[in-house]
Amino acid sequence: MTAPASWVPDLAATLARLGVRAEQDAPMGTRTTYRVGGSAALLVTVESVGEIETLASALAELEEAPVMVLGLGSNMLVSDTGFPGVVVLLGQGLNYQRVEGSRVVLGGASPLPVASRKVAAMGRTGFEWAVGVPGSVGGAVRMNAGGHGSEMGECLTEASVFSLTGRAIARRSNRSLGLSYRHSDIGPADVVVEAVLELADGDPAVSRARISEIVSWRREHQPGGQNAGSVFVNPPGDHAARLVEACGLKGYRLGGAEVSPKHANFIQADPDAPARDVIALMALVRDRVQEEHGVRLHTEIRLIGFEDDFELPGEEGR
Repeated sequence: MTAPASWVPDLAATLARLGVRAEQDAPMGTRTTYRVGGSAALLVTVESVGEIETLASALAELEEAPVMVLGLGSNMLVSDTGFPGVVVLLGQGLNYQRVEGSRVVLGGASPLPVASRKVAAMGRTGFEWAVGVPGSVGGAVRMNAGGHGSEMGECLTEASVFSLTGRAIARRSNRSLGLSYRHSDIGPADVVVEAVLELADGDPAVSRARISEIVSWRREHQPGGQNAGSVFVNPPGDHAARLVEACGLKGYRLGGAEVSPKHANFIQADPDAPARDVIALMALVRDRVQEEHGVRLHTEIRLIGFEDDFELPGEEGR
């Protein structure tokens, strides 16, 4: 990584003095399931709302520092040049699950597979689907994650979201979050601290059986290894995997990246592959599908440090 901007060591020193962990030139790709890409100029780990407030106050003194929030990195591809700003990572202090009457409260750092199993053990049903999503609760709210016939928006009643730019936390209702298919209005400098779910009473044994079914199905139908799940959003009335396979691209390789032979909407990265191979293969697949089927696929992967964080190179915003 090139020499850090002048604000990086100053901000790191300020946060350290205030008791907030900050790491300069922190590997970022290895904190994603793709395991490729460069470093963040500064990685800040926050353990509480108080530490997020401290970070927000420190950032208020800066104008040139871009900011983003990192969950478990299961829906993200980081460029080889990394991210030249502040990456906010939620620590274990924000990893919790509890029942409050008819509601289930989950910390933003909770891993979804763990939360799914714990919610089932608490005697609540309707969150079993989340066992198959390898992300965090905060990330699931941000992208309205889903699978197996359900999604976050169907059980989420409200979320506590801290705006780093506004330096305030707000309890936002489901309706106010702008949830749609794999989308929300939560911005890159918004931290999902907590999510509140409304779930029905259930039988833990029945939920465990359903969870086992989901885990078995995913092992049978989806690849492991270095990937970030489905690359493209399913177009209306169709499936991205069908379109890619119909183009003869299943198993297609470009450098250190490959369209999975097991599932055509997954792109695998080889160990030590550059991120540029993955993004180039994504663009190739997108363009081939448009040429042969007239359908413009859009990625649901967060692209960090590329020309535009939410689209492939050269693609106009949706």
